[in-house]
Amino acid sequence: MKNILIGVSLACALTLAGCGGGDDKVTTADTSSSAPAAGGPAAAPDMENGATITGKVTLDGAAPVMKAIDMSANAFCVRVHPTPEKSQEVQLGAGGAVKDVFVWIKAGDAVTSKTWQAPTTAVTIDQHGCMYNPHVLGVMTGQNIDIKTSDQTNHNIQTFPTVNQAWNESQPPGSEDKVKTFARQEVMIPVKCQIHPWMKAYIGVVSHPFFAVTGDDGTFTIKGLPAGTYTLEFWQEKYGPQDQQVTVAPKDSKTVNYAFKAS
Repeated sequence: MKNILIGVSLACALTLAGCGGGDDKVTTADTSSSAPAAGGPAAAPDMENGATITGKVTLDGAAPVMKAIDMSANAFCVRVHPTPEKSQEVQLGAGGAVKDVFVWIKAGDAVTSKTWQAPTTAVTIDQHGCMYNPHVLGVMTGQNIDIKTSDQTNHNIQTFPTVNQAWNESQPPGSEDKVKTFARQEVMIPVKCQIHPWMKAYIGVVSHPFFAVTGDDGTFTIKGLPAGTYTLEFWQEKYGPQDQQVTVAPKDSKTVNYAFKAS
C-alpha cells in the first residue's frame, strides 16, 4: 500500500508540473513584447559610451488625401476650429517627411535582457482643441502619464490595450490631471474619446528607454544604446510596423533612414 501511495503522489506532482500556471501567462503575437527577466539593479542608458541612431522617415509615393474632421456635433470644438482639422492618420512635412512614426528597439539581447530604470518625469497627453496632443507618444513601463484637459467641454479618455489594464476616465472642463501607468510592454495602445469619436491617439509602451517619435521633419534620435545588433521597428498608423536591422559599436553613430511605400 505504501508503494502505491508514493506512485500516486509522484504522478500527481508530474501532472501539476506539466500543466500548472498555464492559464495565468499573458502572451501576445509578438514575443518581443515580453518583459526582460528581472534580477540585479535597473540599468540606465550610457550616454558617454553608448551608440546613437538617427534617421529620417519619408513616404515613397503619392500622399494620401486626408479627410476633413466633422466636429459639427460640438459647438465648442467648431468654435476653436473655424477651419476644419484633417485626419491625423498620415501627417506629412516637406519632402515627404512623415510625422508621428514610433521608432523603437524591438529586439536585441543587449537591451531586452536587462531591466531598465523608468524615468521619474511624466509624459503628458493634453486634450486640447478637441484633439489629443500629441497624437503619438512613447512611455516606459511604470512611467507616469499625465492626462490633461485644456478644453471647455467634456472629454472621456479610454484606452484599448491587449495585455495591459484598460482605463476609461471622464474629464469635465477645469478638472484635475489624471495620472496613469502601464505595467507591460505593448506597441501600440489605441486611445479614443467616447464623446468625440474623431479624437484618437496612440501610446507606445516599452520596457526600455530606446524609442522615439518622429517630428514634423520626419527625424528621430535614439541615444545611449549598448553595442549590439538590433531590430529597429518603424510603426505608422496607416502603414503599420516595418522592421530594419542595425548593428552598432560603442560610441558609434549610425544613420538609419526608412521610407514607407504609399498605398
